[in-house]
Amino acid sequence: MLYRRCGRWGLKLPAISLGLWQNFGEGRYEAGREIVLRAFELGVTHFDLANNYGPPYGAAEETFGRILRDDLAGHRDELVISTKAGWDMWPGPYGDGGSRKYLLASLDQSLQRLGLDYVDIFYSHRRDLDTPLDETIGALDTAVRQGKALYSGISMYDGESTDAAVALAQEPLIIHQPVYSIFNRWPEEHGALEACARTGLGVIVFSPLAQGLLTDRYLEGIPEGSRATHSAYFSREDITEEKLARVRALNELAQRRDQSLAQMALAWTLRDDRVTSALPGASSVAQLEANVAALDNLGFTEDELAAITRAAASSA
Repeated sequence: MLYRRCGRWGLKLPAISLGLWQNFGEGRYEAGREIVLRAFELGVTHFDLANNYGPPYGAAEETFGRILRDDLAGHRDELVISTKAGWDMWPGPYGDGGSRKYLLASLDQSLQRLGLDYVDIFYSHRRDLDTPLDETIGALDTAVRQGKALYSGISMYDGESTDAAVALAQEPLIIHQPVYSIFNRWPEEHGALEACARTGLGVIVFSPLAQGLLTDRYLEGIPEGSRATHSAYFSREDITEEKLARVRALNELAQRRDQSLAQMALAWTLRDDRVTSALPGASSVAQLEANVAALDNLGFTEDELAAITRAAASSA
């Protein structure tokens, strides 16, 4: 496994981390356990969660907490575990947003579900424009001072908000988690990558496979049972014939590199030195192993990068 420093900070993360967003909810314990344990064997030491990962909300933390207790209790100091709060979690005015009340209450609940005294990284999951930024960042500072998190992070903050968050932070704010893929250049377009380079933050990118679109799963259309048929975050309407044509063009390029499309897509996110880690999920051990194998070929020629950019240009 390749490990990269988190920006200017001493913490190192594996180049491929494991996200527990959608495949570790209720009824997924045995499958999830196999994936997590194999990931650890392969050197994937970073496991990324959030309060509302499941389904239902909280279930992924409960699943991972059980795996920790049953199998990895003696390896806590070899793991980097993160969680987040910011999106909706429980009803009423105090279960959503960036307020101090919500963030710190949510962290306490996450620790209880995980069976931990602390997480390694606690994130503000989004920039809440209804809450003053100093309140949100102050809550992250408090979590670190209380010993409930070693570091803090932010997710989906644009460049201006990233600069402001780092300026406000009094405890180690070390990482940014934006969406980033061949098809979604949000951190480039909104100045987040530049801000992270300026301020010394690491970057870990979620949805590097564009919800599975940048895999071989949709090369021939939309299979039944795929994420596009049931996910709240990805639908049939997101998969146009034009986009599928571009996916196929990218797949041909990946084959010429002796990689799968998913492996090339992961390697593409890691081509940028500002990116510390890519954060795909996995629904099987085989999928996990294939993702990690992306690290066998991280180099790109200028012609390859230009071809990828052309293929992605009209994918939105």
